Amino acid sequence: MAKLAFLGLGVMGYPMAGHLQKAGHAVTVYNRTAAKAAAWVEDFGGARAATPAEAAKGADFVMACVGNDDDLRQVCTGADGAFAAMRPGAIFVDHTTVSARVTAELDAAARAAGLSFVDAPISGGQAGAENGILSVMCGGDQAAYDAAEPVIAAYARICRRIGDSGAGQMTKMCNQIAIAGLVQGLSEALHFAEKAGLDGRAVVEVISQGAAGSWQMANRYKTMLDDHFDHGFAVDWMRKDLGICLDTADETGASLPVTALVDQFYKDVQKMGGGRWDTSSLVKRLRHLG
Repeated sequence: MAKLAFLGLGVMGYPMAGHLQKAGHAVTVYNRTAAKAAAWVEDFGGARAATPAEAAKGADFVMACVGNDDDLRQVCTGADGAFAAMRPGAIFVDHTTVSARVTAELDAAARAAGLSFVDAPISGGQAGAENGILSVMCGGDQAAYDAAEPVIAAYARICRRIGDSGAGQMTKMCNQIAIAGLVQGLSEALHFAEKAGLDGRAVVEVISQGAAGSWQMANRYKTMLDDHFDHGFAVDWMRKDLGICLDTADETGASLPVTALVDQFYKDVQKMGGGRWDTSSLVKRLRHLG
């Protein structure tokens, strides 16, 4: 069992840190809103700290799951950041979805401080975090990954090292690119069924057993048909992720025409007031268009 710090207790980080504590690790949490950290200690035990540096002091591993590039920089190298307090040889595991650029920057800063840095973005949504069945895609040194993987296993169904630093973030971009097209396709199918006067549930019962089946279909079609969109990853966060994908595509020369189009569809959802709706709300945009 290890001494751990967990930075960031959002809808993903809160249960992930809980799984670590339940697994027997000694976990100290930090959250920008202190009341959330206090609530976590009430739920799971462990300890809380007032700053990332205080949480990271003496830890074998420091895990982070925050909002964006700037948030990650702040908890790593900002005032009272974790890097300055971590012991030499400790490993920082970043579960945030961020740009490959900031990953390279922080990997270099970690190395300069005698630390290891593993980029380890996650997929599986809030339900995956709560049930401990996330997919974790990693980049970084093999030795650091090998040390971190048994710890990550507390909340992972699958965890794989894809390559060197940044490979985890690039893989998460592939994940978001695939999801964007899938959700739009599912939205169009359900919208078409509604316009054709078909029973959407009956349609999905049949087509989900064939080549059209997907995680999105299995887990989202009922709430999409019921016009409920508070069950997962928010549109605002998806647009942040797709922006990273599109920026990186410009840098690498990749062509992402469907991703670029769906990103604009999500922009339409934001204009409808749906920034906090989950990503399956693309179907609501189609209904709004008539």
